Amino acid sequence: SGSVYIWYATCLEVVGLMLMIGIVWALIRRYLQRVPRLENRFDDLIVIILLFVVVLSGFVVEGVRLAVQRPEWGTWSFAGFWISLLFTQPQSAQSIYPYLWWVHALMSLGLIAYIPFCKLFHILAAPASIYLENQALQAIPVETRSPDDEVFSYRDMIFFDACTRCGRCVEVCPATGAGEPFSPRDFIVWARNNRLMMYHPLNHLGWFKNWITKRYTKEQGFEPEKIWHCTTCRACLDVCPVYVATLDSIRQARSKLVEEGTQMPALLTQSLKNLYKYNNPWEATKKKRTQWSGTLEIPDISQSEKIEGLCYFVGCTTSMDIRAQELARSFALILKHARAPFFTLGKKEPCCGDIARRVGEDGLFEKQMEDCVELFQHYEIHDIVTSSPHCFHTFRNEYPAFQALKPPDKQVEFRVRHYTQILRELVASGSLKFERPLNVKVTYHDPCYLGRHNHIFNAPREVIGAIPGVQIVEMVHTRANSLCCGGGGDRIWQEDLDADVKMSEIRIREAEDTGAEILITACPLCLIMLEDARKTTGLEDSLQVMDLNELVAMALGLKSDK
Repeated sequence: SGSVYIWYATCLEVVGLMLMIGIVWALIRRYLQRVPRLENRFDDLIVIILLFVVVLSGFVVEGVRLAVQRPEWGTWSFAGFWISLLFTQPQSAQSIYPYLWWVHALMSLGLIAYIPFCKLFHILAAPASIYLENQALQAIPVETRSPDDEVFSYRDMIFFDACTRCGRCVEVCPATGAGEPFSPRDFIVWARNNRLMMYHPLNHLGWFKNWITKRYTKEQGFEPEKIWHCTTCRACLDVCPVYVATLDSIRQARSKLVEEGTQMPALLTQSLKNLYKYNNPWEATKKKRTQWSGTLEIPDISQSEKIEGLCYFVGCTTSMDIRAQELARSFALILKHARAPFFTLGKKEPCCGDIARRVGEDGLFEKQMEDCVELFQHYEIHDIVTSSPHCFHTFRNEYPAFQALKPPDKQVEFRVRHYTQILRELVASGSLKFERPLNVKVTYHDPCYLGRHNHIFNAPREVIGAIPGVQIVEMVHTRANSLCCGGGGDRIWQEDLDADVKMSEIRIREAEDTGAEILITACPLCLIMLEDARKTTGLEDSLQVMDLNELVAMALGLKSDK
């Protein structure tokens, strides 16, 4: 009674009709338009039909009730009122009302009971997933783990339940886009099905366990070794509406495979052995750590126990790959030109452990981390700049979680920046002044671990924009939507995997389409991958691939002797 109920009834009508329109639209998109990213499984159809029947039966029950009672306010329940006009005889409407009511009640209760067993469970899991994604992942040292520990945590299982298989991750996954047999959605479904086969509440019933095992085994289509296709670019997490942390789960699955010593790519296994033996994945001696400098006089801690200034952490790839070495030389020249005091760790520089962390070799990662932390502590290093976004990410986001587990007197605090941030600071302070124009058109490739992982998009563009005569044009996929070069997730240490086309070649073609003369990047791995793609696509004469340091050095008229 009263106006409150009338408005309440009207709101229910509006919401119910909106839901029906949404259901009809879902059917059109799935079964008429056939949106490519959507999977059409039988479970999906059941959910849609159940929702439709519940809403429709609710309107019918209301219409029959209005046909019997004929209240004055009946027109406010407009959908039910229209249905009530179909029943001209109140007696017949009253006779079928109990049956319709029971059908509606049973269908509604059946839908509620079905929620834990279908994708609608995301109604409960999604809020938890969104909350957990913003919580820092606790570090678990290897020494505290047990061989009986589960591969996936309760946190992972909540993420699995939150996934609705919407396919947004499939659209942006570089491995899927290159035609490789991997997608984040397939991994999540595989992981969830495996958990259900192990922990389903009805597993104590033998026949049910056999049935669900056969069902999920038949649906799999995903093998554990496919996780090595993931480049850990983070594109899937950025587009996921419920923030399913696929990368964390993939890393844990990799860790289990490493622990078992099975299903690992041969070259990746060799790289880990090299890291353990030589302290770098390149199988290089300590002497080669400093060969990148050529004839440049670079101060390092082997020359003096106490050197003031910025610690330049060169990194394994930048130190030892011939193409990436030019990055380091250019940056050193720029720092010298700006009269910014700096030093390197020289032959004492260890690997930051990024490769071990991405692979899931956590014991080796912790060893590398301890080596770095002890070195920083011994030489009282508190301000670090890195060449590689991967080193930057590891120092900035991986180390603190493990450091927090140590006693306060054992913790080492340090500031870490990527070289693009240093360049921006030098330009802003006036230490770097560009006087001669280059008159060149360039495009910039956002490295995944600099952009998506650490949200550094503007710094490199501001540096490029400060160089007179340089016109910057953006590719189709840029900033947070940038395409991965294919070298992340330790893919650079693996043999070529099955694919229709290389990820780096897709990216280099995008750069070509902009009409740019130079493709700029800010990562040694991207530099190597894109340089290789430039050669394999036959673009050696029309497109250059350069690191941002090389462009800045060229604008300053700086040249280095190798």
